[in-house]
Amino acid sequence: MTGLLYANVMAELLEDVRQGHLRAGSRVPGELELARRFSVSRITTRRALDLLARAGIVERARGRGTFVRAALPDLDRVRADLGLGSPGGGVGASTLGLLLPDFAEAYGLDLVRGVEAACTSRGHSLLLRRTYGERGAEEAGVTALRRAGAQALIVFPVHGEHYNPVLLQAVLDGFPVVLVDRYLRGIPAPSVATDNVSAAAALTRFLLDLGHREIAFVSPPIENTSSLEDRLSGYRSALEEAGLPARPDLALHALESSLPLHLRPENVRLDVARLEAFIAAAPGVTAFLVAEYTLALAVTHTLRALGRRVPGDVSVACFDSPGDPLDGPLFTHVRQDQEAMGRRAVDLAVTRLGGQEAPLRNPVAFEIVPGRSTAPPPAALAPAALTRAAPPHPAPPPSRKEPAP
Repeated sequence: MTGLLYANVMAELLEDVRQGHLRAGSRVPGELELARRFSVSRITTRRALDLLARAGIVERARGRGTFVRAALPDLDRVRADLGLGSPGGGVGASTLGLLLPDFAEAYGLDLVRGVEAACTSRGHSLLLRRTYGERGAEEAGVTALRRAGAQALIVFPVHGEHYNPVLLQAVLDGFPVVLVDRYLRGIPAPSVATDNVSAAAALTRFLLDLGHREIAFVSPPIENTSSLEDRLSGYRSALEEAGLPARPDLALHALESSLPLHLRPENVRLDVARLEAFIAAAPGVTAFLVAEYTLALAVTHTLRALGRRVPGDVSVACFDSPGDPLDGPLFTHVRQDQEAMGRRAVDLAVTRLGGQEAPLRNPVAFEIVPGRSTAPPPAALAPAALTRAAPPHPAPPPSRKEPAP
């Protein structure tokens, strides 16, 4: 017994078929009978039977019951595809799969730590596979992790995808899938992520409170990436709340060197050239809100190469910035609670393994952490009349933690 409710029911019934206790054409015990046998709810047994029907083991006839099919597929392959592992137990008994583009100190490493710590504390095994941001690798990863015995998947989706058909099919089949960092519109799977609208709005307000009025937004391509779309929305809403227009000419979301497999010298040079043209076309900008840490590095490098001081002339704030035990973080940034994100994802995956429903949106707390990259705008560039008043020499406010809504 795995202790994972609907998976227990499927595993026992498959073993009954393997050993001949349930033969081709024989009637399978009904939902209520199975619920009493396994001490679970009827919802759990219905889900187990529905999944076995989709796998070609049984057929369900309304008003007549559930019967073992006459022609059965390979039972070992079915067990692997359902994430049940081998009949004798092994890694499939309590194994979760983590699929993500990559991980680094700036972002991702603490997420992995959170997932691993939660799995270990609950007695689960963990399989990990990277997609490097490629949709084909993500599709292959979903299949490979399930065949390796993963009973649930925690997936950090690749950038900008509409749908991963393999992932979507897994969700529609009832396989437990939890998304992290972002949600996918149209895929009814639970997701755990920062409230990126609120986080970007809070970071924009931080810059506004320093006295900045022309604030640029910089990101990778945002289309079909919910986290980036929400960050742009939060930036715009904070400006509008302050009575300032969200000017399209102050938004640059065409930088690609931060994407997995794109951090190559030629791509960095292209992004620097785009930034140089953007900065030249917007000389009044005194602050940049950057959606990712590595792009904040590129923005800072480009500004300094053009003779602009950071933060003396221009401030730069971003999402995520590695800590420095001596000098503190380089950038003022949104600190996402990645470890909490990972732990919550495991909680939801186990909930889904137990045959229970889970909420679709699960926000985690974030924090605005002041760094060495922001300051009030220089007097020469500050507008004479500000829509939103700011003190003449405001000090950066202390770290502000925003609770999850």
